[in-house]
Amino acid sequence: MSRRRTEASRCIRNCDAQLDTPADASNPSCRNRCQSRLDSAEMADKKPENQFYTRPPKLGNWEAFSIFLWNSETKQFLGRTGASWAKILIFYLLFYAVLAGFFSAMLVVFYQTIDYKIPKWQLEKSIIGKSPGLGFRPMPPESNIDSTLIWYKSSDKGNVQHWQRELNKFLIQYNRSNNAHADKLEECRQFQTPAPGKVCNVRLDQQWHPCVKDQGYNYDSKDGGPCIFLKLNRIYNWIPDYYNASTVDERKMSPQLKKEILEAEGKNQHQVVWVSCEGENVADKEHIGPVRYIPQKGFPSQYFPYTNQEGYLSPLVAVHFEKPKRGVLINIECKAWARNIVHDRVDRRGSVHFELMID
Repeated sequence: MSRRRTEASRCIRNCDAQLDTPADASNPSCRNRCQSRLDSAEMADKKPENQFYTRPPKLGNWEAFSIFLWNSETKQFLGRTGASWAKILIFYLLFYAVLAGFFSAMLVVFYQTIDYKIPKWQLEKSIIGKSPGLGFRPMPPESNIDSTLIWYKSSDKGNVQHWQRELNKFLIQYNRSNNAHADKLEECRQFQTPAPGKVCNVRLDQQWHPCVKDQGYNYDSKDGGPCIFLKLNRIYNWIPDYYNASTVDERKMSPQLKKEILEAEGKNQHQVVWVSCEGENVADKEHIGPVRYIPQKGFPSQYFPYTNQEGYLSPLVAVHFEKPKRGVLINIECKAWARNIVHDRVDRRGSVHFELMID
């Protein structure tokens, strides 16, 4: 018996002991109050029949999976009722709709700050900097993409054709019929700025002989060497600072190049980004042989600056190695010359290195 029931029973006995007169018997409020306390104590002592958790019956794997897929008793599919699935579906639809809308709004704001023709960061403020690199074509096969070796056997047509195809693909853009903006091309005179809205054409005619398609760019010549095409990488709004008699640097450039710059200045034709190709080592300089630059030894001023003009063509210089020594690997370095071009082999600025070997 609990403590509450004991106290309630004692209360009833005390009430009975106090009923000495008939008047007391007619007023049972004391006994009723104690009886209520006794009844409450008895109800509190009763234990419900299902007080403890009953373990569900053990089911087989397939039966448990079937009930998980569809529980006919609770009308649940994959553990959720239809109402629960509807609520969670509506929640995620709204959530991803708001997320997609927010992302789209941010993209719209971002694209409002972009000019597709004029870069926001230019020259020294841009990642590529203000000193252009120098590139060469043709490139080695993709299977050896890290290589800079031009190696072929002039008597092997299959071997020679790779280099010729690479040059054909590179020069196809210089064919006027393949230029979507051919109406913008103008036949510029030397050092003459094109008309507004026009760009200077790079015309590959017989003046470029033997560095033309009809001659196979001289790769299949029995005695002569190949043609390597050089081009400056494009940098928006870059304007060359040309060398003249007062700024030539004898410590950096060869005496032959200095002489050519001085002669060109005498004719007022020095506004050129000059190009020179030499063997890197003493042996390379002996084996490289005579070098000819077509159509001239550099990139003239009419092609600068580049401002993302429609139909713009990068100027080219074809370097014809007229009689390199065969069967010998020749290391060659070509440089572009202007006062605001920095030569850095590591960052590949202002110069380019490649090897030439003819069997």
